[in-house]
Formats: sequence, structure tokens, C-alpha cells
Amino acid sequence: MKIGFLGAGAMGGAILSGAVNAGVLKAEDVYVSDFSQAIKDKYAALGCNICANNEELGEKSDIVVLAVKPQYAAPALAELKKSVDGKAVISIMAGATVERIRNMIDGSIRVLRVMPNTPALVNAGAFACCNETDLNAEEKAFAENLFSAIGIVEWMSEKLIDTACGLSGSGPAFVALFIEALADGGVLEGLPRATAYRLAAQTVMGTAKMVMETGMHPGQLKDMVSSPGGTTITGCQVLEEKGFRAAAIDAVQAATKKSRAL
Repeated sequence: MKIGFLGAGAMGGAILSGAVNAGVLKAEDVYVSDFSQAIKDKYAALGCNICANNEELGEKSDIVVLAVKPQYAAPALAELKKSVDGKAVISIMAGATVERIRNMIDGSIRVLRVMPNTPALVNAGAFACCNETDLNAEEKAFAENLFSAIGIVEWMSEKLIDTACGLSGSGPAFVALFIEALADGGVLEGLPRATAYRLAAQTVMGTAKMVMETGMHPGQLKDMVSSPGGTTITGCQVLEEKGFRAAAIDAVQAATKKSRAL
């Protein structure tokens, strides 16, 4: 199956590169259309086919991934013209509903709306897929295979996709801030910067792996480390006093509201 990427920036590029690196996509079966010459050069070097325009992309692809920023969606999708009539599209555009996508494309299309995240680049992505899809069985299986090869797949109602955007879509930035803050604390107490970043990143990654692989509640994992009167519970007390959990909840809620407003 030939797959086209309408936009191959941060998120589209993460999926494209992750899938090619994982062997689930062959570069010669991938078509790319992007306004950035640097991006086109990058994927040409990878062995992908570079299209002169969006209409050519639609003509040569069996499935088109819509990976442009929401604010540029209308003109970019208009350039597809009739090239995707009767075909399937997978949208990863934040805030763009299935109904809105249909209204922006000339012709009859089948749509799957997905909210991905950037860790797909290292085969550790999270993909929230909309249950309300009319992809045929082969196309849906292709999408499931593609995304599960580079992360986890969760199916949900479209009304929850914006929430997934606020949690897993924006979450990598929140986690990166936490890693940076942990490292800053280590540097403040004398650790070399490079060492602090490595320890902080490995700690976050290892803890996340424990949650995924053991199925334990995060609170249980916290309790495992928190000895009575010890260092960890003292640090947890400070995080509670500073509103750490409330800030994280508010950040997800704010990002969700922004996705709905796009």
C-alpha cells in the first residue's frame, strides 16, 4: 500500500521516520509533500518519493496522512483537489473534527482521526484513534499495524480525542519540562549537567516502563520508594506543597481546551 504524508514536520516526520526505521513502511512506498525544502531533502535522502504538489501526492497514494498544522489545513487540503476522491485519509491534525476534514476536501473520502505523539520517532508513541471511522477493513488493519509498530494504540470516541491531545499529545513537552527540572535540581546540588540529564531521563523512562510492564498503580510505585521519614517522602511533601499534581492536571485541562478551540 502506498502512503502519502501531506506534511512531514515534527509529528508527521516522527511517524514517517519511526515507521521506516521499524520496517513497517518501505521508503519507496512513501510519498511526501511539504512546503519546506529541508524536509523534502531529508526524506528524499531516506529514499522516499517527493511530490511536486499536494494533488500529485493524492494521486499516487492509496492512503494520505494529513499532517499539516490545523491553521494551514484549509488551503493545503484544497490543493488535493479531486485526487483523494474515493480514498482513505488519516488525520493527525489537532482540533480538526472528522466533519470539518470532510468539508475541506473535494470528493468522497473515508476518514480516520488520530492523535499521535512525538515519541513515535523512537518507537514509543501513543496513538489515540477515533472509533467513528469508515475506513474499510484492510485500511483499518493497515493503520493499526502502522501505529502499533511504533507505539501503543487506544481506540476511543471522537469526543475524547481532544482530551488525548491534552494528555498524550502535549504530554511529551510536560515530561521534558519535568526531566529538565529534575536535572536542574541535581546540578544545583553539584552533579555535572550531562550526568544530571542522563540520570533524570533514565529515571523517568524506567518508572514509566515499570508502570506499563507491571500494571502497578503509580501510587504503589511511589510507596515502594518512600521509606518512613526518608528522603523520598520528604521530597514528595515539597511537591505536594508546591501544587505539583494540581499543576499537571491543570496543564492537561488547558491543553485539552485549546485543542477544542482550534
